[in-house]
Amino acid sequence: MDLFLQQVLNGLTLGSIYGLVALGLTLVYGILHVPNFAHGALYMVGAYVSYITMVDFGANYWIAMIASAISVAVLAVLCERLVFNPLREAPPIHDKIAAIGIMLFLEAMVQMKFGAEFRRMPTPYTDILDVAGMTIPAQRVLIIIGAFALMAVLHLFLKKTMTGSTIVAMAQNREGAFLVGIDANRVAMMTFAISGVLAAVGATLFAPINLVYPAMGHLLIMKAFVIIILGGMGSIPGAIVGGLIIGFAEAFGGFYISTDYKDIIAFALLVLILSVKPTGLFTKGVR
Repeated sequence: MDLFLQQVLNGLTLGSIYGLVALGLTLVYGILHVPNFAHGALYMVGAYVSYITMVDFGANYWIAMIASAISVAVLAVLCERLVFNPLREAPPIHDKIAAIGIMLFLEAMVQMKFGAEFRRMPTPYTDILDVAGMTIPAQRVLIIIGAFALMAVLHLFLKKTMTGSTIVAMAQNREGAFLVGIDANRVAMMTFAISGVLAAVGATLFAPINLVYPAMGHLLIMKAFVIIILGGMGSIPGAIVGGLIIGFAEAFGGFYISTDYKDIIAFALLVLILSVKPTGLFTKGVR
C-alpha cells in the first residue's frame, strides 16, 4: 500500500506539470487555432531564466519564478506579434512551420549561449516528509499545490473577470466575438502571455527534480499534444484531466511494468482512448 500511495504522489506530480503545460497549449489552440509547437521551447527558456536568476544572481526561488514568468510571457507575446499575427490570413501550414522555426531558433540560441550540458536547479525546499509511511520530498508537494493553485486562479480569471470573459467568448465563437467588438489582437496577446506564464511556472516548479538542458521541452511538448488531443482540442477541463491521466499512467506503468516503457504509455493511451471516443474525452471549446 505504501508503494501504491507513492505512485499516486508521483502521478500527481507528473500530471500537475503536464496539465499546466497542456493548459497553455490548449488556450492558444482553442482561441487562435494555432498548434504552437514552440511551447516546449518556451518551457525550456523558463527553466533557464529561473536557473540563471538563482545560480548566477543569487536570487530567491520565488523571485526566480516571477522573473521567469515575466520573461517568458514577454517572449510569447513577441512570438505572437512578430510571427503568428502576420500569418493570420495565411494557409494553416504556415503557422505550424513558423512554430517549429521558433522552437529550433530558441533551442539553438540557448545552446550557443549556455552549451548542451545538463544542469540542475537548486531549491530551498529540500525537506523530506514522512506521512503514513510515505517518503514525500517537499518539492513534490510544492509542485502539486502550486500547479493546482495556478489552475484554480486561471479558472477564476476566465470565469470572473471581463478580460477572461473575452478570452472565453473568442474561443467559443470567433465570428460572434468580432461582431460585438472584442479586440482580437488584445485577446491574442493576452492568451500567449498566459500560456507563457503557465510554461514558465511549470518549468520552475519541475526543474529542481528534473534536469535543465536545451532539448528538455521536446518530449514534454509531444506529451502535451497527446493530452490536448486526448482531452478534446481546445478544452480546458480536458487538458487538466488528460494531464492527470497521463501522469498516473506513467507513474503506475513505470513502476508495475517497466520504466523502459514509461514514455510510450502516453501514446498507447492516446490510441486506445481515441479508438473508443474519437473526439476526445471532452467536447471542443474553452469552458
